[in-house]
Amino acid sequence: MSHLQYFAYPDHGVRLQEAMHYSQAVRVGDRIECAGQCGWDAKTGKVPEDPEREIANAFKNVDINLKSAGGKGWSQVYKVRLYVTDLSDEFIGTFLKYLREAVPDHKPILTGVKVASLSGPDMRLEVEVSAHVPETNGV
Repeated sequence: MSHLQYFAYPDHGVRLQEAMHYSQAVRVGDRIECAGQCGWDAKTGKVPEDPEREIANAFKNVDINLKSAGGKGWSQVYKVRLYVTDLSDEFIGTFLKYLREAVPDHKPILTGVKVASLSGPDMRLEVEVSAHVPETNGV
C-alpha cells in the first residue's frame, strides 16, 4: 500500500521488523497506529524480571514508537488496547499509574483483555495505541 508510511524504531524495533516481517507503526492520514509494545528494553529486546520495570518499558516503547513515526508521543494517544497475563490489583494499579502519568490532560479510551500468554514467555503485557497526529506535523 504505497500511500501508507511504515516505521520501525532503531535497535529492537528494526530487529523485529527484519526477523518477523512487521512494522512497529503505520501512518494513516492523521493517525498513527502502533503495533503492540511489550516491556522489552528498546535497545536489547530483553524483558526485565521486575513487573514495574516491564510496564515502564512498555510506556517508553510506545513513546519511542510514536515519535519515530512523526508523532509527539503519548499526548496524542486517544485509544489504548491492553493485553495482560496478570490481572492482579497490583499489576493493573501500576499500569494505571503509568497511564495517568503518560496522559495527564485527557483520558483515552481503553480496552483491556486478559490473555493466556503473549509472544514471549517472560512477557506480562502488550500495549497497542492509536494516536491522532494533525497532518501539519510534516510527515
